[in-house]
Amino acid sequence: MSGTDHASDGSQDGLQYDAGPYLPRRGGLPAHRRAAADCRGCPLFRDASQTVFGTGSSSARIMLVGEQPGDQEDRQGKPFVGPAGGLLRKALREVGLDEDRMYFTNAVKHFKFSSATRGKRRIHKPPSLREMAACRPWLTAELRLVTPEVVVALGATAGRALLGPSFRVSKDRGVPIPLVEEGAPGGKTARGKVGKGGCASACVVATLHPAAILRAEDRAAPYAGLVSDLRVAAGTLEPDS
Repeated sequence: MSGTDHASDGSQDGLQYDAGPYLPRRGGLPAHRRAAADCRGCPLFRDASQTVFGTGSSSARIMLVGEQPGDQEDRQGKPFVGPAGGLLRKALREVGLDEDRMYFTNAVKHFKFSSATRGKRRIHKPPSLREMAACRPWLTAELRLVTPEVVVALGATAGRALLGPSFRVSKDRGVPIPLVEEGAPGGKTARGKVGKGGCASACVVATLHPAAILRAEDRAAPYAGLVSDLRVAAGTLEPDS
């Protein structure tokens, strides 16, 4: 019996926010992707078209984590396929990183939005801390299964999901920060060898979310910052043996 067998849709009546019961007890990324399709760990599933689980190489050395799916991602079922994803892929090419060797995901797996007063346009709404925490077991599982060397946090929501509520993009971006082991006592960092970034096992490098760059009046400076931060992430990787 899988973990999903123990979860009940009725848990929403008590406003329980926790995706944990929906995770499979065993299996790799494909098993987790299938289980995530039936996740009812928070109310966001009600209005979203589908779960948008991560995609990419299961042996990726770099994992890119955004906030949540956007309109196009919700419709297509894949992360970073909208305009922000296009800008991100442009920056990856500029840095010389092969997107086919990356893993792309979001801190929250369902699209949160409000409907425009007129028309059918869906307006993005940021997830709450409670919704982020509810979805954290999926991100933890992805980190465990992919075991990236570097995790790029795209924006404030991803940064807080990975590094805690004190994270600030303006203060913490562009420098390697040790990824804290989930549930480790005293904020113990993940075990492993110390890499080029001075991190045991994995580093987080935070940067702007590409959607924020698209909203800026002058995109040149923030885009250059994104490219610079991605260069830091690439430079944190250990040389291929």
